[in-house]
Amino acid sequence: MKKNIDINAAYKPDGIEGEGYFLTTLDKVVGLGRKNSLWPLPFATSCCGIEFMATMAAGYDLSRFGSERLSFSPRQADLLMVMGTISKKMGPILRQVYEQMAEPKWVLSVGACACSGGIFDSYSVLQGIDRVIPVDVYVPGCPPRPEQIIEGFMKIQHLVETESLRRRESEEYKKLLGTYGIQ
Repeated sequence: MKKNIDINAAYKPDGIEGEGYFLTTLDKVVGLGRKNSLWPLPFATSCCGIEFMATMAAGYDLSRFGSERLSFSPRQADLLMVMGTISKKMGPILRQVYEQMAEPKWVLSVGACACSGGIFDSYSVLQGIDRVIPVDVYVPGCPPRPEQIIEGFMKIQHLVETESLRRRESEEYKKLLGTYGIQ
């Protein structure tokens, strides 16, 4: 005997619905699709990289949030996750990786060292990656717990979902990239 099971979607964008149709805006549909299909590129250099490994492992499982596939090629990634200490010599390389990513792209700075240089206030350590590339979300901690990394990832997802399709073409965005010397 076949049972009638009612399955409800976990989330659907605002719109007009009726029997056999659903209307919404293109921005909301694209945002929903992007939010649940981010391809992160991990740029891990030290302790925070170990915490990121724990975040990807079975105990926390970042893939539950639509991030199953890690990308180790900048041309196939849309989220740059910078974790750990970045030396000043690595700054241009980090910037090159960022520039090789296709638009739209987002940056998650994980840990005290990536956010502000951490305890390493020395001539050789970059005092925050926002000196070379724009950052969308900061995750503090030394090193941050996997729960914090997941929360930062969820904030990126919210940003991705609510961002206008035209934001990347706006004068404000071009001006922001211009402050970093990025065309």
